[in-house]
Amino acid sequence: MEAMRLIEATRLALTRADAVQDVVVEAWQAQALAEVIGSYFAGSASPTARWEAQGLSEAGGRACGALGRPALNHPTLRSGAIRAVQLTEVRDPRRVLLALGVLLGDVGIALVEVACVAEEGLYWQCVEAVDAADESRDRVFGMLRELTAYREGGAA
Repeated sequence: MEAMRLIEATRLALTRADAVQDVVVEAWQAQALAEVIGSYFAGSASPTARWEAQGLSEAGGRACGALGRPALNHPTLRSGAIRAVQLTEVRDPRRVLLALGVLLGDVGIALVEVACVAEEGLYWQCVEAVDAADESRDRVFGMLRELTAYREGGAA
């Protein structure tokens, strides 16, 4: 499935999530998507963008690890409905990175809201996942800078 469709589906699911566990699952889904998109770009990007893409993949994986216990106990993920594994192509890298940056910002906000009402264990998992979402978002913007620099350098 094309990356934009996966990002849009994840963003829609995050906005529809009303229970704490559903928000955690959708945050996990978004970070799994960031991990897979980072890996996708790491295989085809310029050396500098590859470094950012690998960092994106690692940060997404860390966030999934932080949210793993509460998310993986959810029926949706137990049934194997992981969107990120469906990624097959990225048609418009710039558009995908912009949309992923927005999604990761939404994830950070949603996790802060969850942390405000969570018990201590989930609170710290959310805090760690928010940090990873911020790092993922920073890596996305680093990739966008590299993509812009590459396009401008190639056009000159």
